[in-house]
Amino acid sequence: MVSVRINAKFKDTLFRMIFGGKKELLDLYNAINHSNYQNPDDLIVTTIGDVLYMGMKNDISFLIGQYLNLYEAQSSWNPNMPLRGFFYLSRLYQAFVAEHEMDLFSKQLLKLPAPQFIVFYNGTKTQPDQMELRLSDAFLPSEKTPCLECVATVYNINYGHNSDLMEKCHKLYEYAYLINAIRSHLRQNLPLENAVDQAVKECIGNNILKGFLLKHREEVREMILSEYNEELHIKSEKKISFEEGAAQGQERVNLLIARLAEAGRTEDLIRSATDPEYQEQLFREFGLFPQCDW
Repeated sequence: MVSVRINAKFKDTLFRMIFGGKKELLDLYNAINHSNYQNPDDLIVTTIGDVLYMGMKNDISFLIGQYLNLYEAQSSWNPNMPLRGFFYLSRLYQAFVAEHEMDLFSKQLLKLPAPQFIVFYNGTKTQPDQMELRLSDAFLPSEKTPCLECVATVYNINYGHNSDLMEKCHKLYEYAYLINAIRSHLRQNLPLENAVDQAVKECIGNNILKGFLLKHREEVREMILSEYNEELHIKSEKKISFEEGAAQGQERVNLLIARLAEAGRTEDLIRSATDPEYQEQLFREFGLFPQCDW
């Protein structure tokens, strides 16, 4: 029997598949913005295709009315979404300016669509129905007002959250239902293959994403499941260990920044950002030793 492992990105990819069509995307936009657009052709998709930018690819971006929208699906919690969004939006605006042959040196003010950045979160970390993440929260403490800001509005789309939004966009509800069904069957200790098959069968029987699953059933199954590869698994485990260590390291840095800011030690704060040895000295001073998981 071939062992299988779950594809950690399948939920993001599945989201793009379901909302890749203009009609479904327009319904989602209307639900988010309480608008009533009826013509899918009013929506112009601007997604950056398969071109990677700094190792990242945006999920869905589009123009409608006077707004440039960036939608991201996230299956793992990431507090750095505003920075990612800033990178994405910068590139989208560059493309917009080039496409419309705008002159950056013009004496007239260029007119640009206003940005909206929405993140749809369905990971397992407990989060509220809705919250805002701001790029400015990542800046080192300063007496001056930052000249940049990027706000990511995060919607928790796990099953049972944001019921009003789910009611307005039934496809979003169905997507959440499918993910929850897979999780429910996994909690019953079913093998992953069986859990996926049972969840898909349940959804079709309950008219949840029925047309989509009948058409893409095998594609969805293959997306979720991937053959076990020992070498890839080892690399994946090493990557996870590294990322967990990096997260603990960042937590220490954040604590140090808070302690220095509270003590009004601005010079130490600035120096520690560029001098690793001095930063370690401050860690020892404040008793912020690395955690040992023994």
